[in-house]
Amino acid sequence: MKIVFLDRSTLSPETTLRVPNFPHELVSYDNTQPGDVAQRIVDADIVITNKVKLNAQVLQQAANLKLVAVAATGTDNIDLQTCGARGVIVSNVRNYAGNTVPEHTFALMFALRRSICAYRESVKAGRWQESGQFCYFDYPVRDLAGSTLGIIGDGVLGNAVANIGRALGMQILFSAFKGRSGQGSLYTPFDEMLARSDVITLHCPLNPQTRNMLGTEEFAKMARKPLIINTARGGLVDEAALAQAMLSGQVSGAGFDVVSAEPPAADHPFMSLLNLPNFILTPHVAWASQEAIQGLADQLIDNIEAFVNGKPVNVVTATA
Repeated sequence: MKIVFLDRSTLSPETTLRVPNFPHELVSYDNTQPGDVAQRIVDADIVITNKVKLNAQVLQQAANLKLVAVAATGTDNIDLQTCGARGVIVSNVRNYAGNTVPEHTFALMFALRRSICAYRESVKAGRWQESGQFCYFDYPVRDLAGSTLGIIGDGVLGNAVANIGRALGMQILFSAFKGRSGQGSLYTPFDEMLARSDVITLHCPLNPQTRNMLGTEEFAKMARKPLIINTARGGLVDEAALAQAMLSGQVSGAGFDVVSAEPPAADHPFMSLLNLPNFILTPHVAWASQEAIQGLADQLIDNIEAFVNGKPVNVVTATA
């Protein structure tokens, strides 16, 4: 079987990609531009992709294609309907980021809540010497203990974040989905969560129902001026509206690891916020601890081997 990996450089150089246990030819590209996809997969039996898009046009030209192995959990870059119609199996990688994403989420919370980056920059600029005393109070420092954490998304990652929050003494609110009611007593109505939270963190997929779920209307309802943390997907938050909410003081800060277009263009709204002491943007690395990436790579090969053995796992369909 011919295996084509379209974007190997999306896994770190330290990551070991185990050799599949069946006869094969592996062709690996660091990156693949949209115009090169069709030619590179035209005779492939198995395609591995992390972020390269496989649309109907390129899929229909890949006559031998049997499996798309996604080196990630999200499959919004794959035309699942076309794959289903052609009998192409799509598999993804699941539950590999149970430590790395929650840890990054709290790294952003701690850094913003305690103004770590702002104080570091001010020390570099000589402010400590200028103050003439043992400390100074240029930026706010707040405890997470005793604060209220609103979590949108109750999957593996949302629950892991909740467990850490409880251990720190935070009150946890799992938000009901926007515009929905009747989810039960374990969920706080969406608007109530907006009003009560000191920190709001997102851990849900991006789909038509969740796109721009936080926007101008929602920021206006945030009575406690919370931190906004997004380590899930770009597009869950209206990014232009967030920039305005930051500048107007409707939120006290924001930590984002994801953007709707990655990398963001020079005129993206977030690029104008980078000098603010209460804004942190990291380059989609919440998932990327060495341990997590190696686990992802191992599961990726497990998925391929399971398919070749006639027992596909982690199968994703258009209706899943």
